[in-house]
Amino acid sequence: MEVRTTRFGVIEIAEDRVITFPDGLLGFADRQRYCLLQPGDDACFFWLQCVDDADLAFVVTDPTFFEQDYSVPIRPEQMTELSLEKLEDAQVFVIVNKIGDQLTGNFQGPLLINTLTKVGQQIVMAEKRWTTRHPLMRVSSGSTQTASA
Repeated sequence: MEVRTTRFGVIEIAEDRVITFPDGLLGFADRQRYCLLQPGDDACFFWLQCVDDADLAFVVTDPTFFEQDYSVPIRPEQMTELSLEKLEDAQVFVIVNKIGDQLTGNFQGPLLINTLTKVGQQIVMAEKRWTTRHPLMRVSSGSTQTASA
């Protein structure tokens, strides 16, 4: 399928790579279909590109790249909503923001994705240990953007 993006132009992705968030993401309930774009083979950051809105994309990462003890408690009803039979089939991402020269991750609102069914959900964790702006790293200006599907 053809996906139009403002960052990478028109890209081609397989239909089975579309991740559906039935409830959308926080603040974007009407945008439910996304795909993950990987900027490089060894990248720890990805683009979560909305399939239906070329302007809407989020930088995401696996939070355990930065905090090895990070975990998301998944309730039985979330397992059902995601059609998850085993926790090993879930992938967790956090949305990344850039504030000045600091990259932060929304560790309190992670994205859970069933890697088999490609159904996702953003949850809000009650645990106060994590924040919506968890420091990840400092960056310098002047980076280039390329990605592959």
